[in-house]
Amino acid sequence: MVQLDEKIYFYLLLIIPVMIVMFVALQIWKKRTQRKFADQALLKRLTPNKSSFKSTLKFILLLLGLSFLILGLVNPKIGTKLETVKREGVDIVFALDVSKSMLAEDIAPNRLEKAKRLVSEIINQLGSDRIGIIAYAGQAFPQLPITTDYGAAKMFLQSMNTDMLSSQGTAINEAIDLATSYYDDEQQTNRVLFIISDGEDHSEGITLDAVESAVDKGIRIFTIGVGQVKGGPIPIKRNGVVQSLKKDAQGEVVITKLNEDILQEIAGEGNGEYINGANTDEAVEFIKEQLNQIDKTEFEAKQFAEYKDQFQWFLGIGLLFLFLDIFLLERKTKWLKKLNLFNEKEDA
Repeated sequence: MVQLDEKIYFYLLLIIPVMIVMFVALQIWKKRTQRKFADQALLKRLTPNKSSFKSTLKFILLLLGLSFLILGLVNPKIGTKLETVKREGVDIVFALDVSKSMLAEDIAPNRLEKAKRLVSEIINQLGSDRIGIIAYAGQAFPQLPITTDYGAAKMFLQSMNTDMLSSQGTAINEAIDLATSYYDDEQQTNRVLFIISDGEDHSEGITLDAVESAVDKGIRIFTIGVGQVKGGPIPIKRNGVVQSLKKDAQGEVVITKLNEDILQEIAGEGNGEYINGANTDEAVEFIKEQLNQIDKTEFEAKQFAEYKDQFQWFLGIGLLFLFLDIFLLERKTKWLKKLNLFNEKEDA
């Protein structure tokens, strides 16, 4: 398990492409200036020991040195000891709708990004709870099994998009059925399922049957609605630019609307609550209160108890590259010159 102490220093890596552009520009300027001074053959006679390869090699060493120094500032840590600890919490599964209707921009920036932000903010409020993530559209797909690794959960969450599932639709019933398999039967924890969706479902009867089955297994179902009741079109984008709007078989622009009724019905049948996700802070605060009211259950979890700093390795390698860069001369080395490794031919 790797842990990064100071991720903010990753921004310093942006200096690398800037340096590359400046180096290339400098080399172009040098060549143009040299051509004005003398032709190529004469320049080789005037500077016979000048190595065109070594200047590039020195620059590469400089970039490697800076990169490793920056990684040293980030201070990667490696977990060295795995322990089984007792924790108290709730098992929470997030079922996130990734159907195309979640691309509607009736709520900024769009429904899917709003849903991902809501889940991320909820995770930030959790303490010792275990979490899992499901993606669903026309079918449900396990994205992350039950875990206490919130960092991994956020990473998987950010990678979710509307292209990850080929079958379209909004099969909430499949998401609920899949969620029931997430919980550990050996450890009877309190179980919560959050469905984050715009509620556009076409199998209401089947969905309520799935809800009833989940409730029988001790699962409470909360629903979070994202979108506007008045709805909005679904933009079709290419490279971030809107090319057109999604249309139906008759050529009419599709207007997708938040279906609060089905979400409220699911939450009611699931012994939970419906939450409108329009206001992130209010929604997260309400969910936090609801979770605090649920009794916590003790369970065992494996986690890394000790982490060791690894920054010294990166700093050492970085200083080594800078040391080589300083002492590597741009002129040809005599014994390398004899080997002619870089195919630098000399004029007679």
